[in-house]
Amino acid sequence: MAKRDFYEVLGVSRDASDDDLKKAYRKLAMKWHPDRNPGNPKAEEHFKEAKEAYEILSDAQKRAAYDQFGHAGVDPHSGMGAGGPAGGFGDIFSDIFGEIFGGGRGGRSTVFRGADLRYNLEISLEQAAHGFETKIRIPTLSNCETCGGSGAQPGTQPQSCPTCRGAGQVRISQGPFSIAQTCPRCHGTGKVITTPCGDCGGAGRIKQQKTLSVRIPAGVDEGDRVRLSGEGEPGTNGGPSGDLYVQVHIKPHPVFQRDHDDLHCEMPVSFAAAALGGDIEIPTLDSSARIRIPPETQSGKTFRLRGKGIKGVRSQMQGDLYCHVVVETPVKLTERQKELLREFEAISQQDTARHSPRTKSWFEKVKEFFES
Repeated sequence: MAKRDFYEVLGVSRDASDDDLKKAYRKLAMKWHPDRNPGNPKAEEHFKEAKEAYEILSDAQKRAAYDQFGHAGVDPHSGMGAGGPAGGFGDIFSDIFGEIFGGGRGGRSTVFRGADLRYNLEISLEQAAHGFETKIRIPTLSNCETCGGSGAQPGTQPQSCPTCRGAGQVRISQGPFSIAQTCPRCHGTGKVITTPCGDCGGAGRIKQQKTLSVRIPAGVDEGDRVRLSGEGEPGTNGGPSGDLYVQVHIKPHPVFQRDHDDLHCEMPVSFAAAALGGDIEIPTLDSSARIRIPPETQSGKTFRLRGKGIKGVRSQMQGDLYCHVVVETPVKLTERQKELLREFEAISQQDTARHSPRTKSWFEKVKEFFES
């Protein structure tokens, strides 16, 4: 019977990635393993078919030959191929679960991506609004110059691990199967250091400080992050480095409070200005603006200045500035000021309903409450 197309066997497209191949293979291997299908004579056939397909397509050289010449390109008897698959049922568990238990096929050390790191950056509200570029210093791990990253004292070399014999993994037998685990002595490297480097202590890497330039975009808000790709913790066994996330924290501002793209501020107004009205100059993040206060303005009145807020990173329009009026009671009065205020109060009391309508209304509500 002619062999089925290997891509068809795994149920993937011809441009499938290595991860897609691995996921498809795991699914089929678990589905068709003979131990999970007692009494099904076709299970072993499907199991071997999936294993062979994965063995070929997961190897870059064999996959290229298969894509060009088909099955003949990987048939060892055709004179063209790179050799066919080999191995028993025990190897399938190393293929499927090798990463879970830390082992790898063929004695290769397990490769790990470095961890992501976070750097907290405190900036001013003005910097957040306009954006800026700054430099930060962060700790990092670099290859030890003394040993060249090997971890061994100069003049010596790491030795093959006697526990795993350089394979980087040990196998544990469980009945008819064997499971590969990372070697507990060499931690998957296949090497042990008998004479550690005096500078790095055998780690092969030393702690240093490095300086990075960070561009903070205009409009960032509290908690936003800027990603620096590849500037995180170095990977293991040649794995890629992680990323560095610069997390923004905005310092409290003496005048403004930020609410997303809008700004808020309190605007102290004198008793006389609130009563008579007038123009008041207020600050903005960029310069200043003037607001006309109408006569008889009450404390708590809010004035909105459109477009005087912040244009956020993900916003299309500029936010607004909200100015909240706070009528300020005068302090440290002179005798003359006190005299004038007493005269003013006496005149006002002659017609409370006209001059202090809120006060009259409040007293009426209090009276109704106690009489009810």
